This record gives sequence, C-alpha cells and structure tokens, in this order.
Amino acid sequence: MTAYNGNPVPPEGQAITYVDGGFVIPDRPVIPYIEGDGTGRDIWKASQRVFDAAVEKVFGGKKRIVWYEVFAGEKAFRQFGEWLPQGTLDAIKEFRIAIKGPLTTPVGGGIRSLNVALRQLLNLYACWRPVKFIPGVPSPVRRPEKMNIIIFRENTEDVYAGIEWREGTAQAKKLIEFVNALLTEDKNKKQVRIDSGIGIKPMSITGTKRLARRALQYAIDKGLKTVTLVHKGNIMKFTEGAFRDWGYELAKEEFRSQIVTERESWILGNKDKDPNLSVEAIAAQVEPGLELANEAFRNQVANEVKECLDAIYATHGKGQWKNKIVVNDRIADSMLQQILTRAEEYQVVVTPNLNGDYLSDACAAQIGGLGVAPGANIGDGFGVFEATHGTAPKYADKDLINPGAVIRSGALMFEFMGWPEVGKLIEDALAKTIVQHRVTYDLERLMVMDGIKDVQTLGTSGFAGAIIENMG
Repeated sequence: MTAYNGNPVPPEGQAITYVDGGFVIPDRPVIPYIEGDGTGRDIWKASQRVFDAAVEKVFGGKKRIVWYEVFAGEKAFRQFGEWLPQGTLDAIKEFRIAIKGPLTTPVGGGIRSLNVALRQLLNLYACWRPVKFIPGVPSPVRRPEKMNIIIFRENTEDVYAGIEWREGTAQAKKLIEFVNALLTEDKNKKQVRIDSGIGIKPMSITGTKRLARRALQYAIDKGLKTVTLVHKGNIMKFTEGAFRDWGYELAKEEFRSQIVTERESWILGNKDKDPNLSVEAIAAQVEPGLELANEAFRNQVANEVKECLDAIYATHGKGQWKNKIVVNDRIADSMLQQILTRAEEYQVVVTPNLNGDYLSDACAAQIGGLGVAPGANIGDGFGVFEATHGTAPKYADKDLINPGAVIRSGALMFEFMGWPEVGKLIEDALAKTIVQHRVTYDLERLMVMDGIKDVQTLGTSGFAGAIIENMG
C-alpha cells in the first residue's frame, strides 16, 4: 500500500522483510513511529534527533531511517475517532519494526490498554526488558553496577489475557456456580464467594515454550551463562508451576547440548568429585533430609539421579557441565529480594506476565527508574519498541521530561535490526552525558540528594542535544 490512515508512505524508503527466520534490512528502511500521548510529543522529537545523528555518525550517509508516522492514542482519536486505527496495525505488519512513545489508556470504555492491544493483535509475545546500570545515575542501592539483567516477560497470557467478569454480572455468577460445582465434585471444601469478581489467568505450553526458546537463544547468541525461570509454582502448581516445568522441558528438548539445569549440575558435580559414589549417595547430597522422606520419594530422587547420569554424563560430566548455560528457577517473591542482594548471579530471566511486570520495575528502580528503562515487544518477525513509563500529561509540551527511555529503546531497536554499532553509540553518548551531570530534572533531583553539586539541569531537547554532542 502507498498510504495508511491517509498518510502517504515516503517513496524513498523500503520495507524490512523477514526471510528464513531473519530480518533483511535495506539501506533506507521505513520505520513507523507513534509519537505518543502527553509528554510523548516532546520525547519523540528529541529521540528522533538522537537516532538520526547516530545513524549518520555510524554510516556517513550511506544508510538512514525513513520515519513514517502512524497513529494511536489521543492523536488518532481526534483525527479518526478511533484509539487504534486498523491502518496503524496494517502499517506495522507491513514494515515489521516500529517504535512508540507512551500511550494513554482510554477512559470510559473501549480498549482497556492500547499497549496491551498492540501486543495481542500483533502477537508480540515477548516483552524484552534489558536492565543495566548506567554509571553516574543515582541509585537507592549500594552496588547498582551489579545490575545487568535481561528480562523476557510473557506478553499475551496470564493477567494480560484480560479474561475477567465484574462482580454481580450474570457471567460471573454462572462461572462461580460452575467452579463451585467442580470443587464439590473434587470433594474440595473451598468455595468461591458469590460476591466475587472473577478473573482467569491462562498459561499455555505454546506461550511458555516460545518465550523460553527466545530467551535461551538470546543467552546463546550473547554468550551468557544463566537463564532463570521465575514463577509462583509453590502455590499455583498448574499455571505458574507448569510454566517452570515447561521451561525446563523446552531447554532439554531443544538445547540439550548447550544447557545444564541447576539440579543436574549438583548431580554431575557430586559424581565428578567422587566417581565411586552410589546413586543413592548422590541422591542424598542433592536432596538434604532425604533419609527422613518416605520410600516412594527416596526412590523418585534416586531414579532422577540415575536417569540424569545415564542420559548426559558422557556429554556433560567430568567438568563439561561448567561450560554450559545453567537453567534454574526461583520463586517470584524470593527473586524480588535476590535482585537487591545478589543481582550479579542473574543474567537472563524468563517470567510469566505479572511476575515480570513487578520484577522489571523493581530492577529499573535500581538503575535510575522508568525514565531511563528501555523496552520492546517482540514476536516472530515483528518488533515494537517503546518507553516503559506513562504519559505524564501535566508535563506535556513543557520540554522537561527525560527522553532516556525512548532513546534507549531506540538503541535496543537498532540492535534488534542488526545495526548494533548505532545502538552502542547512543548508549555510550547517553552514559557520557550523565557522567558529566548534564541531565533532566528527574535525575538532577536524585543527584542533588546524593550530594552532587555541579549538576546542569537540561530540558528534553537540551538533553538530546548533549547526547548528540557526546557522539563526537
């Protein structure tokens, strides 16, 4: 098509294509952008300047981005009477990679969340959130430099499936009666109160395994050493617990030669230390207190040890497992405290939707907050990059807001599309600007609280200008 939403596609640009599982990027790729609501207008103008300067600096005019505006949110509603026009979705499908500022959630009905709608309609099943400390950014923790985690959060299931009914509706009443009847059949004394609102959090094998596959491949491509499944499976055994189990299954099925589970490493490590140890002795080392368990459980652990040794000792034993990616899991609430106390132990983290929501924001708080936290929503052959913060409408058009989140999301976009040197230039220049104490008011406030006196407070456009200056 030559136009979407009545807006002509720039004729000098070419579409990105996706062939055999990889992007083919032309020298003049068309990248759709959504300006965003509220402060999005200020942020986008500043960010686009930074992106164009970085591409020019790296490629010297041989390549450039052809920006193409598409519409969502308040701007779309005012122009077309729709919060998310079909033309916007069609354009992103056509050109495959897009970037957006923050969008408001419509009040009074319609689409619950435009961000969620984009993810579901385009099947952007993985929320990709790298969280890495930027030197010079004030932090509430003592050792923020230990934070360098990449979170892959499931983007379409769990609470983001959006399946719920209001208390008192006929649908809620019908579902409660159905569930209570099932509980009675199972001789379960639990019952759902009739005055409850009802929500359903589905988790599927398909959704879990495609997310775990992407996270594990990322770890392999980047030479990382740990992948952690975060869940609440100790309580919700058939959703959160299944997420953990399916993640391990996928790792063993598709990446067997490249991974070892944490529990397998204990088995292999004990066998390496003493090759003469019996299966039962290794089982006792792996499962402390095993001697107090019943016979069935003791046999279960012994069989686990034997199966592991039979299956992979030849390929993973004698220290070979130490060169593999370790796949482990952590309970969600424990993980929230471990990212404060032992952040350096984690690299790639894989989570269901709600756990990832909490965890990514808690990690971001340690590296300067959501104002500098990048994010992306990616699927097979598509990627939409975005700020992770809100629209802050009271600051709109005042040239005050930190554009760092969109700028760093753009750096992530360039990495994703195979122009990593552009992303690195942006990240390095932004970090240099912060080290110089040339920052927007949000970071200035934190620096002053930290006792830094030589802070230069910049507006949105001024901060972008300083970043461009530091690309020199």
